[in-house]
Amino acid sequence: MTSSFVNTQTVAVLGGGPGGYEAALAAAQLGAEVTLVERAGVGGAAVITDVVPSKSLIATADAAVAIAEASELGVQLYAKGDTGTPLRPEIAINLAAVNKRLLALARQQSDDMRAQLVEAGVRIVSGHGRLDGPRALVVSTGPGGTDFERVEADTLVVSVGASPRELPSARPDGERILTWTQLYDMTALPEHLIVVGSGVTGAEFASAYMNLGAKVTLVSSRDQVLPGEDADAAAVLEKVFRRGGMTLLSRSRAEKVERVGDGVVVTLADGRTIEGSHCLMAVGAVPNTAGIGLEEAGVQLAASGHIQVNRVARTSVSNIYAAGDCTTFVPLASVASMQGRMAVFHALGDTVIPLEQRRITANIFTAPEIATVGWQEKDLEGSGLKGYVHKLPLAANARAKMMRVKDGFVKILALEGSGTVLGAVIVAPRASELIYPLAIAVERRLTVDQVSRVFAVFPSLSGSITDATRAMHQVHRDEEDALA
Repeated sequence: MTSSFVNTQTVAVLGGGPGGYEAALAAAQLGAEVTLVERAGVGGAAVITDVVPSKSLIATADAAVAIAEASELGVQLYAKGDTGTPLRPEIAINLAAVNKRLLALARQQSDDMRAQLVEAGVRIVSGHGRLDGPRALVVSTGPGGTDFERVEADTLVVSVGASPRELPSARPDGERILTWTQLYDMTALPEHLIVVGSGVTGAEFASAYMNLGAKVTLVSSRDQVLPGEDADAAAVLEKVFRRGGMTLLSRSRAEKVERVGDGVVVTLADGRTIEGSHCLMAVGAVPNTAGIGLEEAGVQLAASGHIQVNRVARTSVSNIYAAGDCTTFVPLASVASMQGRMAVFHALGDTVIPLEQRRITANIFTAPEIATVGWQEKDLEGSGLKGYVHKLPLAANARAKMMRVKDGFVKILALEGSGTVLGAVIVAPRASELIYPLAIAVERRLTVDQVSRVFAVFPSLSGSITDATRAMHQVHRDEEDALA
């Protein structure tokens, strides 16, 4: 039976990234009249210059590693020469072809998302938009942005994303000193890539280019790669990086980066210098919130320029919502998507479950991947909660042995007494897929015993989740014994 309810509200969305796309789609599904304003293309930077192309590059690097290590599984590759003598082939990376393919994939994804919006009835306006008070957008369109269109709406959703942070002492030139959006213009593998910044972006690209065959130096101002992430996971990644030939410089702050001839020179705060062919600056991002009329409309911004939002993505102005990397919430594409839908559901009166940061699942696409959900060990400090942690190395898993997986683990954090799963860390190939059952456990407040009763295929990497939760059975029994 279809509902006879007709939504008469109008919704205008500024920015077509994951948050804006989901907001527009959800509003159309609920029957609202929807306009989406986007200047670069549906999907925004996440699809066109960030998440989609970078993860496609990483997939290519994974393929290169699989070929290189195939001989250790007994697979030998040969090419016949003119004389009939078997020749061992060398792996070569055609970076121009790789970049052409991944940018084409990104554009295809953008086109597919646009088609879905059009099919849902969303009107798309191409151009640069800004707020004109709390209930309207003004969009500059046409050649050179000389034409203007005013879009009025009951609800505004701002999802303008963020851009790579640039340092005055290391200005990107798009050729040798690069941001992560400029890497795809390279036509050949860099001889020596210096990556400044060891957060998620820096670690992912350092991992990818190392596995593609480039010499890589990673400069980190902190004690470990991926500061703020699980220390055990970071330790595994550092071991893999060093084994692969990467140079790790911890507690080394980059003071400036200069282009010298056909290369770059990175000067550290202690006076040391590093010479390379290219430098990737991965030192964070800044929200694209300047000059788009937010403050004039009464929207409260943080000192960093991010839009202040609550757990339903609402701003300080009751009819204006915001989603994605431009907000004060977690900068993940999946979070942006959820915020976009939640904003529209709240504005149009649908059911809303406010976001809870501790239930968010995240993944770092290094090799191996690092996936996390919920509470981590460091979160227990000062929380008053008594947690129990169990870590199971992947090396003990039968499927891992078959796949020659040596690095990684499954770590589960549960509440002592009830056994409720509080969080997890998985370091493994395709950890982004393996974390899902534990994300469900955190979301639905399942216990380790409940998770352990679910059948896992044998042999499988997911079997390590079952093994880990079975090993935690005593978490329940300890409290039962204490109460006896």
